[in-house]
Amino acid sequence: MRIGFLQLRPKFGAVKQNVRKAVSLLDRVSDATIVLPELFNTGYLFRNEDEIASMAEAVPSGYTTGEMKKIAKKKRLNIIFGIAQKKQRKFYNSAVFVSSKGKVIVYQKVHLFDREKLFFTRGKGIKAVPCDGAKLGLLVCFDWIFPEMSRVLALQGAHVLCHPANLVLPYGQDGMKIRCIENGVFAVTANRIGTERRGTVELSFSGGSQIVNPRGEVLATAGDRSESLKVVEIDLSEAENKAITSNNHLFEDRVPKLYAPLGRQRR
Repeated sequence: MRIGFLQLRPKFGAVKQNVRKAVSLLDRVSDATIVLPELFNTGYLFRNEDEIASMAEAVPSGYTTGEMKKIAKKKRLNIIFGIAQKKQRKFYNSAVFVSSKGKVIVYQKVHLFDREKLFFTRGKGIKAVPCDGAKLGLLVCFDWIFPEMSRVLALQGAHVLCHPANLVLPYGQDGMKIRCIENGVFAVTANRIGTERRGTVELSFSGGSQIVNPRGEVLATAGDRSESLKVVEIDLSEAENKAITSNNHLFEDRVPKLYAPLGRQRR
């Protein structure tokens, strides 16, 4: 399977410009599964709900999903990208999967980061989606810090964690290497670059998009200043072998009854 990332520097509020640039870059690759950053078409730093309302889109009927479907079909791509989704008067920070055959699946971010809680509604589901003989586990940015998310996706059969991101904390990329090791999966983190400054709030995004194998080894990475499109070939069987030693297995050695406290909120 060929998987990759497209690291971008979106311009806040310039939806059509951002989408056109992504489509132009995606036109350079074919027959692959590509992950784009979180909120790649709008930018990240919304001031208020009115701004989100003006840029959020329905899925699959919105402009961005329509354009992604076109380039996916043209270049035989499966694309995972992050957008602000509008649904039933609510807004979600969502990852959208578009297959080369036009299938659309949406994952709504569960773990909202910082000011996202002011505007977005928390998602309620976890999604591992079938794709060309593989299963792709969908995460969005801050979901990475909760190991339960990646473990559930791995238990659902995910071979690859697809991770649209706008990382600002300094250790997200390293954290995803651990998610790969502890679950025996691949991961593609598509981060963005650049700085957004809105009023008194400023955020700088760390780039460093990466593809990681089940041993935590980085197969491809990008810097922190340039847009980048990288694709590698992976062997899915590596993500199906959960043996650590001849006597140890990532899943069979689990003792779920001891993990019951994970289902309770801390008091």
